[in-house]
Amino acid sequence: MNPLHAPLAHYAERLHRAAGDTHHVASPLGAWLLLALTGPAATGQARAALAEALGVDPDDAAAAARALLAAPHPMVATATALWERTPFDELTGWRAGLPEQAEHGPLPDQATLDAWARERTGGLVERFPVDVTPETLLILANALATRVSWADPFEVAPAAELGAGSAWAGRLRQVLRTPPVGHRCWVSATDRAGDVAVHAAPARTGDDGAGMLVVSVAAASEVPAGEVLAAARELAVTAAAMPDAPAPGRRSLFDLPLGETPLWTLREEPTRTFAPDGREERATAVLPCWAAESRHDLTAPGFGFDAAARALGGLLGLAEPPFEATQSAVARFGRYGFEAAAVTAFGMVAGLPPEGVARVADLRFAHPYAVVAVTIDEAASPWHALPVYSAWVTEPTELPADETT
Repeated sequence: MNPLHAPLAHYAERLHRAAGDTHHVASPLGAWLLLALTGPAATGQARAALAEALGVDPDDAAAAARALLAAPHPMVATATALWERTPFDELTGWRAGLPEQAEHGPLPDQATLDAWARERTGGLVERFPVDVTPETLLILANALATRVSWADPFEVAPAAELGAGSAWAGRLRQVLRTPPVGHRCWVSATDRAGDVAVHAAPARTGDDGAGMLVVSVAAASEVPAGEVLAAARELAVTAAAMPDAPAPGRRSLFDLPLGETPLWTLREEPTRTFAPDGREERATAVLPCWAAESRHDLTAPGFGFDAAARALGGLLGLAEPPFEATQSAVARFGRYGFEAAAVTAFGMVAGLPPEGVARVADLRFAHPYAVVAVTIDEAASPWHALPVYSAWVTEPTELPADETT
């Protein structure tokens, strides 16, 4: 398994716990990578706090971040940038340790930062998550972006197939149905979320065989969002790491009672089969299109950016400098593909930033489910089976008119 799985899982649980059970999407990887790049600047208590937030030694985290950013996965575009009000001599040593691909320059204006976010994410993130002010000393940012097509597109089904007990069935006209081949569907037994319904859709792979697997996991409605997301992350990583192995945690359908539940309907029908015991299992899935756009405040101590501010502030002779740390993330899941992007930014200021306005959306719906997008690459690659995006889906969208035929 990828050595980053454990520290990323630790960080992802904190990030999604802070977001709660509202409709949201995030890139724990994006936030973790940005934090990791600040690690070599830290000493003393700041270094200990960074190690706790990162889940590994800060120097090891920085080395892992540089390796990932130096050789991006074909399906995950990456960008890193450092902007300074003036080139601080005190930061020369730390700056030299940033990835060679990192952009450097003087602090731009807000319009230029917004343009950077749009350009580095293919227009998915329209506004840079941190504001530049006259008090801003520096901004460190990264961007991740993915736009993939399914190897086998979904079919279209009436929303009523979500089941009579689903509130979504009455709100939507059409949903997605798995195609006859290409997608994997199964019931899995998990420690964190009990029995869950699992759907895995592979993206179309490139010439080099690199790909992405997008895994959706639905649990009983009373299971907390954090537990479902954790179970989804484990299932997605295992399925991506061992694509030819049996589905992780798979339960035999013959071990489950016949009938209807909120998660599936199980029936028996006669068939002709070459199975040695004469018993054959099949599974399909229906799920809605969805889209999410989220903004995450990363200033709480558990995310580590307070320690990053102390580390860089210490190099500049500033004690407890004010800072901002924010991530903007978007994702869309549809009939023909998946796209997602996240821009994470850390800004340090010389004084308190001016007062502003924040808009916060609190979206709550009937029966959410988790989604994790994991890269697939050669086993020796640092990108192999690495969770890049994860979402808690509570707001389905109608199938676009141009995708109904």
